[in-house]
Amino acid sequence: MTTLHDLAARARSLVRDGHRAVLGITGSPGAGKSTLAENLVQLLRQDRPALDWVAHVPMDGFHLADVELERLGRRDRKGAPDTFDAAGYAALLRRLRQDEDDVIYAPAFERDLEQPIAGSIPVPRTARLIVTEGNYLLLHDGDWTRVRPELDEVWYCDLDEDERVRRLVARHERFGKEHDAAVAWVMGTDQRNATLVTGTRTHADLVISDPTLRTLKA
Repeated sequence: MTTLHDLAARARSLVRDGHRAVLGITGSPGAGKSTLAENLVQLLRQDRPALDWVAHVPMDGFHLADVELERLGRRDRKGAPDTFDAAGYAALLRRLRQDEDDVIYAPAFERDLEQPIAGSIPVPRTARLIVTEGNYLLLHDGDWTRVRPELDEVWYCDLDEDERVRRLVARHERFGKEHDAAVAWVMGTDQRNATLVTGTRTHADLVISDPTLRTLKA
């Protein structure tokens, strides 16, 4: 079984000759992308504890705000590909790869508010490895096609389907949905997105299996 230490070694190898590298982690909603990214970044930071050499920049900061989703008539399917600023996300990845600024600020997604928050994540010039994660990193459609060329590798989280659904329902409940509403959202909007993401699995550089993902600390 692949371990977190194995994955950390592979991530380290992406940084060559001091050049900044960008690692993408993808998978369906609830597959453990954020958990993997957070565990990986925490372990890698131990390499150089006095230096901010690795940064975590999630894709979710590029959710469109609810007010804009309402204007576009897309609020009821928040999380679908066209409810993100894909071009903005790709532009940020490009800027990170160009590595020309002393600090780059990225947006975050505040789950308690269910809204993106601009300028929340500082990426200093010392960061040589950027770990980014999100559903649509391998999607070959519209502005999402701009994302993959900015990533050195993309890893796919392949969690068991029943466990993925269980975790996703629990997450929606944790952030305020009643159980029936959480199940309805997971089996409706989230499942349509999951089916779309599953179709990108074969384009990943590495597939991380269910046993590995279950060992990670949430």
